[in-house]
Amino acid sequence: MKIQDNFLDKHKFEEIQTFIMSDNFSWYYIDNIDYQKIDSNGKSYYPPSDRCMFTHVFYFGEAPRSQHSNIVEPILNIINPISLWRIKANHLMKTPHIVEDEYHIDMEFVMTKEKLKQWTTSIFYINSNDGYTEFKDGTKVESVANRLITFSSDLQHRGTSCTNSKRRILINFNYFK
Repeated sequence: MKIQDNFLDKHKFEEIQTFIMSDNFSWYYIDNIDYQKIDSNGKSYYPPSDRCMFTHVFYFGEAPRSQHSNIVEPILNIINPISLWRIKANHLMKTPHIVEDEYHIDMEFVMTKEKLKQWTTSIFYINSNDGYTEFKDGTKVESVANRLITFSSDLQHRGTSCTNSKRRILINFNYFK
């Protein structure tokens, strides 16, 4: 795992942060935060949850899915992926206490475990707050504005809510390096 603070220069970061946190940025409601599970009969389902979030998909399947895909270009220019699977912003609302989501692997249902080891996940934090990303081994990475964490896509991780900001916003990148 690699953690890079002040990932973008101040001007580029502030441009991205200001736009994504503005009233002009479109967010889409997702009824469930947790990932699909597989039952004993092999059928997928979403575990019951009263949590929801908002997302914005920039890229999916190597194709732009947003009229605002250009906003992530400064990040892509640095991480320099060969191939993209998905770039998605997550917007989680403040809760009275930190709520930890389920552990998951982003592309678990798309690729074999062997292939996942060849892919990379990066998380770029848009705002600072007391939320965090936690890995199955217990490692916690705090949500710090302009921080990028990069790790193998086969690592189980989970996000949380926050209590000291109205919202926790990050951008998740899944790519082949």
